[in-house]
Amino acid sequence: MSVADDEDRPVPPREARSAPTPIIEFRDITKVYGSGDAEVRALDGVSLRIEEGEFVAIMGPSGSGKSSAMNLIGCLDEPTSGDYLFKGVRVNDMSRAERTLLRRNFLGFVFQGFNLLARTTARENIELPLIYRGSSQAERDRLVARAISVVGLGGRAHHTPAELSGGQQQRVAIARAIVTEPALLVADEPTGNLDTRTSQEIMDLITRLNREQGITVVMVTHEPDIAAFARRVIRFVDGRVESDTGQRSPEQPPGAALPQGVSGHAR
Repeated sequence: MSVADDEDRPVPPREARSAPTPIIEFRDITKVYGSGDAEVRALDGVSLRIEEGEFVAIMGPSGSGKSSAMNLIGCLDEPTSGDYLFKGVRVNDMSRAERTLLRRNFLGFVFQGFNLLARTTARENIELPLIYRGSSQAERDRLVARAISVVGLGGRAHHTPAELSGGQQQRVAIARAIVTEPALLVADEPTGNLDTRTSQEIMDLITRLNREQGITVVMVTHEPDIAAFARRVIRFVDGRVESDTGQRSPEQPPGAALPQGVSGHAR
């Protein structure tokens, strides 16, 4: 089984088409660590769908299962049981090499701690995913320049992380995440190390990426004011989806309060 572009997949006749294939689908997913008296069910029968173009925040207390869910979404771990489908393709059936290709070609990651290489410049950090992908120098130059422009890094591209503020470092991390033009941006506490003003700027940037470029965003956060940037909020408790609420209309400003009691997609 291989990870293929959508263009390679046959399009069914119009009368046979059903609802659009979600970019992420969990079907009765469980994740169990340990065994016997030491067994921990991090995820306990989770089913959910995330459609292309959504901006979803995942919340929950420590130990709720949100990090386990994010690790599965990012193909960094495997479920104990159940099915994980990415764009309709069953990730469970993929080899380790195929999951690596999926991450490399379809996913971008942003972390709380930035995870930048200390002795390389911002530009070199942004370029790394393209080197791993085997892109030509011309393509790397084009895509890196575009990513730097999108995140507003300006004249700081040739500075090392130590010469950048926390907000600038996170902009580098976001540029690195989007330089491969991924379908999905996975953000784990992206403002956790930032002050309030800088957090607002970073969330404005992530919101623009979702709205203007159509990148699906799945973000873990503990902070309600950060989750309010998303159009949908999934809350985990004890390994299960406790609530799934959202959709903010496109006219609502970033950070506006989410409407209450709107049914989500968890099943």
